[in-house]
Amino acid sequence: MHDLILGGARSGKSRLAERLATESGWPVTYIATSEARDGEMSARIVQHRERRPAHWGLVEEPVRLAEVLQAHAGPEHCLLVDCLTLWLTNLLMLDNPERLAAERDALLASLEHLPGRLLLVSNETGLGVVPLGELTRRYVDEAGWLHQALAERCQRVIFTVAGLPMILKGAPL
Repeated sequence: MHDLILGGARSGKSRLAERLATESGWPVTYIATSEARDGEMSARIVQHRERRPAHWGLVEEPVRLAEVLQAHAGPEHCLLVDCLTLWLTNLLMLDNPERLAAERDALLASLEHLPGRLLLVSNETGLGVVPLGELTRRYVDEAGWLHQALAERCQRVIFTVAGLPMILKGAPL
């Protein structure tokens, strides 16, 4: 079962994903895509680490997500990816459109063959005004296209607001 969990900043999407991972009853590997580029991001990473159970596995990978998923997926194993929009940002910062397209396509192609449970967390960025600046507009466009493609492939899509999950597709929680 693959779940896509969307929401805005501080919407409760990560907490929901962590709860679902725990409730799976399976071993969990947390795949972190962020990089501590500044003090504020370092503090966020610490918050996430302190909230996660110590027995969960951890893989930190900012770019090669499909490769990591394929290496760690297995029957009766849960993978939690947090978060896809940071992963997308990392790819955009490479300033290599071919690499972004290759990594995105590899992720989408890998989903069909991954065994076990997969929880994908991502920020919904397309609900506000059209942003100023070419890079920011490209980021919103790429995130929107990625979410649409993932929503087609995932069995369940959840939108989280104020800690409340709304099922957009698939079985209820």
